[in-house]
Amino acid sequence: MSGHSKWSTIKRKKGAIDAKRGKIFTRLIKEITVAARMGGGDPIGNPRLRAAIASAKTENMPKDNIERAIKKGTGELEGVLYEEITYEGYAPGGVAVLVDCMTDNKNRTVADIRHYFSKNGGNLGESGCVSWMFDKKGTILVDKETIDEEELMDKVLEAGAQDVVEEDNVFQVETSPDDFESVREALEADGVKFIEASVAMVPQNTVEITDEKTARQILKLLESLEDHDDVQNVYANFDIPDDIMESVS
Repeated sequence: MSGHSKWSTIKRKKGAIDAKRGKIFTRLIKEITVAARMGGGDPIGNPRLRAAIASAKTENMPKDNIERAIKKGTGELEGVLYEEITYEGYAPGGVAVLVDCMTDNKNRTVADIRHYFSKNGGNLGESGCVSWMFDKKGTILVDKETIDEEELMDKVLEAGAQDVVEEDNVFQVETSPDDFESVREALEADGVKFIEASVAMVPQNTVEITDEKTARQILKLLESLEDHDDVQNVYANFDIPDDIMESVS
């Protein structure tokens, strides 16, 4: 399984813990705020904001929270000015890692990210050192129990999707970034519920990790990064066999 899907599965399993800490809401509020600041507060004319609101609703975020985040982005309410930045580096085993951040203090954030890489056997690299190994794609995860593969394939390909890949207990629908919204909206219109929908960085190739110690270090690094308040998304190109994953996760 690809690093993107593997790490997504791990994050979903720990999602309840993150929700208790308010982590998911914090990330979504930042995304809504930045999307509104960059493209305006009207989701009809702002695809990024529309997608952020859809994600917030999937996580049952109250309407008031969404509206306040939009107003902070448009300047109607006072709010923190966040800057987007992506850090790149290597985890143990030569695994490539991308870390998307939103921060109001770049010096603090880069120091923390560098510390996490060093502490867990990795290295923070220069801009562009690993991003070329990933492609930006829309990904929509649908529970296999809720729909037949052929039916799903017909729906999404007609809406512009590129492929449907079977991963563990889900179907992963892949789209170009430009077609992501139309595919997501087509599924919503047909009443197809999805677990997760986002535009993500998907690795072109993966690095197989067969050593348990290295696998533990990789997962510990990614979990440390995910827990940082300024981190929005973490992507990696590892491939850990299921038997090793079960023993280390």
